[in-house]
Parts: sequence; C-alpha cells; structure tokens
Amino acid sequence: MTGFNVNAARAQRLEALGRSWIFELDDDRFELPTELTRTTARTLRDLDDNDVDGLLRLLLGDEQFTRFERHDVTMQDIAAILETYGKETGLGLGEG
Repeated sequence: MTGFNVNAARAQRLEALGRSWIFELDDDRFELPTELTRTTARTLRDLDDNDVDGLLRLLLGDEQFTRFERHDVTMQDIAAILETYGKETGLGLGEG
C-alpha cells in the first residue's frame, strides 16, 4: 500500500500556485507566500485580530512592508488584497 506523499503534494501545489502570490499597487509589486510554515501560522495566531500592520509585516517581510507603508492604502484596499489572496491560495486570511 502506498501512503500519502507530502513532498509530492507540496510540489503539485507549488507548481499550480507558484511560490509567491503577487499583487501590484500603483507602480510597485509585492509578493506574498503561497504556503505558510507552522512557525508563521503560530505567529499569525498570536497576533491580535485587529493588528493589520502586524499581519502585513509578517506576510510581506520588513523590506516589502516598508515599501507598502509608503502607499496611501485604505482598509478596503487591504481587505480586497487579503480576500483575493485567501481565495487564490486557500489560506483564508482576513476572513471572519
């Protein structure tokens, strides 16, 4: 009997989604991971539900978050980014 091969399943997901989910804002480009490690998931769990900046900093990383902060972004913009990101990657962030 052949068991479930985690590495093969991961490779299939990454082939379908790629390693990064990309969004553009003005003339800037940002990348979010298509998969989260357990460590990242634990850190997300520990964030306050209203810590939008903490969520974005965790997903984008410091360098991208610094660039993101330079843009005039509304909460509706962020909600739209997270909703689309969740739908396209299956991560479901920003839902509640």
